[in-house]
Amino acid sequence: MDEPALFAAPGAGASDLRALREAAATCTNCHLYRDATQTVFGAGPERATLMLVGEQPGDREDIEGKPFVGPSGRLLDRALNEAGIDRSRVYVTNAVKHFKFVARGKRRIHQTPKADEILACRPWLDGEIAAVRPEVVMALGATAAKALLGPSFRVSKQRGEVVHRDRLRLTATVHPSSILRGPDEQRAVAFADFVDDFAAVAAVLAGPPTPGADS
Repeated sequence: MDEPALFAAPGAGASDLRALREAAATCTNCHLYRDATQTVFGAGPERATLMLVGEQPGDREDIEGKPFVGPSGRLLDRALNEAGIDRSRVYVTNAVKHFKFVARGKRRIHQTPKADEILACRPWLDGEIAAVRPEVVMALGATAAKALLGPSFRVSKQRGEVVHRDRLRLTATVHPSSILRGPDEQRAVAFADFVDDFAAVAAVLAGPPTPGADS
């Protein structure tokens, strides 16, 4: 597997996170800033044990400036609660910080980011990981999984696998939006599987820490 390097400098901290957020607010690393309302940086505690990484902000997130505040975010909150994970102690962010869309009438329809757009945003994600220093980073969906775990990673086949790299434990599950888009008759089962993935992460967090994670 072609493994992307992660930057997890031990000296990073809260001041670094604030500086990153301020710098990202004026990011022009790729063209997506031109149409988006604003940069949507990550949110959560400065020393979260769990970091969740989605694909990109959606329409609601682009307007409000916060990640996972739309329908996907509400489903995510429900899943975390059912898995026994305190949402207020989780740091949430996206691989891409600007909303990529195509306008259709009054609606803005999500478009999947391209590899160069993900790469342009990678310094912000690496900086967040370095500053927050989570014990587990969980990718939500294929885009985030490939950004963190490499282009050959397949969520459909490898969801729930835990990969140890750079003093981190990395894993992946589906994006909550995929559950919302799925057939009604399959949604309950898909959501139950989603909760199970978080329950597995909760068990990992309850176990011994990754060697060298606090060094």
